[in-house]
Amino acid sequence: MIKKFIRRVLRLGSDSEPRTVPKEQHGIGREAISQGSRKVCEVLHGRGYQAYVVGGAVRDLLLGFRPKDFDVATDAYPEEVHKVFRRSRLIGKRFKLVHVMFGEETVEVSTFRARTPAETERHDRDRFQERDHVVDEHGRVVRDNIYGTREDDAIRRDFTINALYYDPASETLLDYHNGLRDLQRKSVRIIGDARARYREDPLRMLRAVRFAAKAGFSIDERTRKPIRELAHLLGNVPPSRVYEEMQKLLLSGHAATGLRELRGEALHHGLLPLLDVIFGQPMGERFVTLALEQTDSRVRSGKSVSPAFLFAALLWHEVLAAWKKAQQRGLKPIPALFEAMDAVLDIQTDKLAIPRRLTAVMKEIWALQPRFEQRSGRRPFGLLAHERFRAGFDFLVLRSASGEAPEELTQWWEKFQQAGEAERQAMLMAPQPGERRRRRRRRRRSALPPPDPAQV
Repeated sequence: MIKKFIRRVLRLGSDSEPRTVPKEQHGIGREAISQGSRKVCEVLHGRGYQAYVVGGAVRDLLLGFRPKDFDVATDAYPEEVHKVFRRSRLIGKRFKLVHVMFGEETVEVSTFRARTPAETERHDRDRFQERDHVVDEHGRVVRDNIYGTREDDAIRRDFTINALYYDPASETLLDYHNGLRDLQRKSVRIIGDARARYREDPLRMLRAVRFAAKAGFSIDERTRKPIRELAHLLGNVPPSRVYEEMQKLLLSGHAATGLRELRGEALHHGLLPLLDVIFGQPMGERFVTLALEQTDSRVRSGKSVSPAFLFAALLWHEVLAAWKKAQQRGLKPIPALFEAMDAVLDIQTDKLAIPRRLTAVMKEIWALQPRFEQRSGRRPFGLLAHERFRAGFDFLVLRSASGEAPEELTQWWEKFQQAGEAERQAMLMAPQPGERRRRRRRRRRSALPPPDPAQV
């Protein structure tokens, strides 16, 4: 309470008043908010703090989407939130946050951010300590744990459509930057100076594309103009953060549109630099397009999607090119394939930190592809029992649909899966040229003579 009083005395924040929108106009009832986020707001209100559901959850509800998660912003400090909720934990160094757990739901709670030193009046800048607000040589904020008012926090939001504050208690919406108007106009508009905001966090450029692709919006000209010029700044962002943002785009249900937008804004150079090569090959472009369309269809239908499968598809034609080069150097096919897989992943993970758990699955999917061509002996039975067979077969179907793999091969495996034991045996083919037969190892006879029963 003393900290809140000090902040009011110091007049931290602006005097601008938001537009207050009642439920009758915005249409969001508190029942649309998750139980966890409602509880967080209710408890913090009871302790004398402000608390609002903010960001993407409010935006998605206004657009008619069901949010995947609900975030809360408050004037309570992280340590105070952590003290209030027993099942919570403090996270983050760049931005300190609190995760509050309610069963399977986790509510992310952030404290209102203060304006940056550049946005703060000169007489207030002495409150910014060097250790609490840090930027790198490119202007990217690498640490920001200075807290302010709700008005400050609204200015620090990235886009106007994300600067909406919903109060579950009164069911009112606070709009500081005409976010509702931009939603109606289907426009993605950044708050403040676009160049400065992109330098603070280059991932905002990617988010602008993702939001536009997801909702079918256009990007405001002032927001779009600096993107191509500043796209290189994505190279300064930690690969793990780039991966998180990229996965959101790929699993948004609008990946095909999103990647086309990325390429159009020249942002893919900092994310998936291999896309230029992929889209430059007619076969590769068709393959990737089919993979993205199938993924989008599954997401929109509420079906599960494997990020590993999607990344395997995006990088497959680079693996093919590297595989061919390795064989031209004299490597045998399988060692050449494994060398190609490692080479492609080494290049890509410098820009996009794909987790090892995914790259392991990707390599298994890739490694299974030449095995589908082996349809003699016991090999098909062994492949059918492989734990990644289904993913590998779906990948083969995708290759066939794009014209890369023979349709007859896909049909054979489809039939082989459904057939009984006798029919499977009849379907087996003669070994192909160069396909070695496995020799059964003979059991070694013991060098010692069997013991004499009379001596036992």
